[in-house]
Amino acid sequence: MQSIADAFGKVGGTPALEKALAGEEELSYEDGVQLMNEENLFLLGAAADRLRRDLCGNTVTFVASYYLNYTNVCAASCPLCAFYRKGNEEDAYTLSTEQVVARAKIAIEQMGATELHIVGGFHPKLGLEYYENMMRAIKSEHPKVTIKALTPAEVFFIARLTRNSVKEVLLRLKAAGLDALPGGGAEIFHPDTRKKIVIGKCSGEEWLDTARQAHELGIRSNCTMLFGHIEKPEHIVDHVIKIRELHKKTGGFTTFIPLKFSLENTELEQKEMIKSESSSPYDLRVIAVSRLLLGNTLKNISVYWVALGKKISQVALSYGGNDMVGTAFSEEIFKAAGKASGTSLQELASMVREIKREPAQRDTFFNIIQRF
Repeated sequence: MQSIADAFGKVGGTPALEKALAGEEELSYEDGVQLMNEENLFLLGAAADRLRRDLCGNTVTFVASYYLNYTNVCAASCPLCAFYRKGNEEDAYTLSTEQVVARAKIAIEQMGATELHIVGGFHPKLGLEYYENMMRAIKSEHPKVTIKALTPAEVFFIARLTRNSVKEVLLRLKAAGLDALPGGGAEIFHPDTRKKIVIGKCSGEEWLDTARQAHELGIRSNCTMLFGHIEKPEHIVDHVIKIRELHKKTGGFTTFIPLKFSLENTELEQKEMIKSESSSPYDLRVIAVSRLLLGNTLKNISVYWVALGKKISQVALSYGGNDMVGTAFSEEIFKAAGKASGTSLQELASMVREIKREPAQRDTFFNIIQRF
């Protein structure tokens, strides 16, 4: 087999890259660190793109998704977040069940959403019944819509707040209409970074254990990684490998979404812990290394255009990405950090066609609904 390094002619790849190209064994932690620190970016991207093509072909998928943020009141105080409020601020809010259902109606009937992505802050006064009533009311009016709601971090918080087990919370939510979990709240699992950017949220191990329990109950989930803040390359590799190892046990993740950190209006910006967002080459490196580390274990890697921007997202689809996440109607969390959100299926399809790939609308579980 001719290596990509040979095909490029002048630059040789690292041993880790050659191992990835051979495809005979999965990459180790040490391999991942070498790729993050030493590998030529263009060779790295070419290798990731080849693996993407072998696994997924030339189809790029996306879902018609409406983001419904039910509250911005949060018991946590994470320095990385521009969204949360403490409840006594003017712009703090919590939606009633009626308001949630009204927004869901608009999303489904006027915007064509097949998925409701429901997340919010860790509200210290909402009981489990609030979430059950919300989901039952949505399913009563719109039985076919997929409810992808409450990250593992939210589920863990609700369990602690209501003095239920994580399993009990998940079982009750599933009975009320929960179909899948979003992947947020993972941030970075490694405690050296997590303890500086997360305050009042579950640990990385607790997040993984909550996701595991969901998978064992037949509730699939996304998984994410927030990068581009104060993490080290080693923390990126550690995070992705932990996702890989859990998926090998449960098969419960639908896609991995590397999320670029947005700096504006966060405490990390105000305290000058970070002065600028990560560079595009770094963003592409993270996505490519994630593809190579996940290998044949987790097929889908989603490029979140809301955080990356639309142009870099197109480039990222040649660095290992095969999915554009979705339309992100009414997304509020990244909007609070200065990122525009919301697009159409047609615009996403055009973005994909511009790079000579094949656009397709999917459902939450990566079944194709239509091709463009």
